Amino acid sequence: MSEAMIAATPLWLRVLQFPVTRIILLGGIIFYMMMLNNTFMLALKETPVLSILATLGMGLVAMAVYAGWARFVERRAVGELSLAGAGREWATGAAIGAGLITACVVALAALGMYRAEGLNPLAFLLPAASMALSAGIFEELFFRGVLFRSIEDLFGSWIAVAASSLVFGLVHLLNPAGTLAGAVYISIEAGLLLAAAYLITRRLWIGIGLHMAWNYTLSGIFSGIVSGGDSDPGLIKAVITGPELLTGGAFGLESSVFALVFCTSAGVILMAIAVRRGHVMAGRWR
Repeated sequence: MSEAMIAATPLWLRVLQFPVTRIILLGGIIFYMMMLNNTFMLALKETPVLSILATLGMGLVAMAVYAGWARFVERRAVGELSLAGAGREWATGAAIGAGLITACVVALAALGMYRAEGLNPLAFLLPAASMALSAGIFEELFFRGVLFRSIEDLFGSWIAVAASSLVFGLVHLLNPAGTLAGAVYISIEAGLLLAAAYLITRRLWIGIGLHMAWNYTLSGIFSGIVSGGDSDPGLIKAVITGPELLTGGAFGLESSVFALVFCTSAGVILMAIAVRRGHVMAGRWR
């Protein structure tokens, strides 16, 4: 935006367009909608199809709120949610997320720490879907769409990666079995990976697909605990035993050394691609 355009913008609008205001107002709205949707999911736990539909509907409303803020307050095109190529990017992210969690489970199985003892009915695939939808949509809108972009506007991409990853990890302390170790692991492995997933295209779809597929595959397929939360059994009847360093203990596989190595490595690779594409930016302070 040129100096002439800035001077012509009313003061009240410039205040709304300031990154910190975006975090407080838009971020607050998105976060409130996420909490409200969590209430709906809890109330509809016994009817998973309705829970999925309610979460999808609330997620679409949250996307519309985000797009409306960008269009009418920031006065810009909403490139990070544009639909051209969205399906392909979402599928790419989903393949990465499902592949990473599968690699972690295979590593545990090879050591005899993950044992499949049969299959549950196909209906066990449903409960994890609304949780995965909620995490993929709301958390990516808030942590990457609002928080990351706002910090990046002020201080540049690298500080935004560090700060948003730290906040993303610490928020998981609020989960029922949240631990400091789990929060640190999430900050390093998932914070970096999901920030890089955004930077590689500067769009949210890869991160949304990755986040959804990681959570759903871990819970809905492999019956694992997701981020210290309450996870229902999934398709596979699984027994997970072994040292917490490898299994993640009560926090779940995201607090294991396997997830730390695999996800951090993937994040570094994606970040290197983003750098090569010239998608890493300096902030206003530079």
